[in-house]
Amino acid sequence: MQRPDPFDLGALVDEHLARARSAPHGRSAHLVLHDGVLRQSVIALTSGTSLDEHNAPPAASLQVLRGRVALTAAGRAEEVAAGGLQVIPKERHGLTALEDAVVLLTTVND
Repeated sequence: MQRPDPFDLGALVDEHLARARSAPHGRSAHLVLHDGVLRQSVIALTSGTSLDEHNAPPAASLQVLRGRVALTAAGRAEEVAAGGLQVIPKERHGLTALEDAVVLLTTVND
C-alpha cells in the first residue's frame, strides 16, 4: 500500500494565517485529514477573533502551532501557547485568539 505524502504543516500555517489576515471575519480553516471518524483541521484566527461557544465532539484535542489562544468552557479559560496541546473538554466551549494564531484541531466523531 502506498502511503500519501506528508502534509507540510508549516506551509499550511503560513497560508491560512495570511488568508485569515485578509478575511473580513479574521479566520481561515482547512480540513487536512478525514479518515473515518478521525478529522484534523488547521484553523487560523487573527488576534481577538473568536469561535463562539459550540458543542464538543466525543473526543478532541487542540495543538497550537503558532501564537496563543484561550480555550473557554464553563466560565473558565485555559491559555495555550505555541507548542501546547490541550484536550478539548466534553462540554460546550469556545476559542479566542489572544494573538494571531493557528491551531491543529483533532476530533473523533461517532
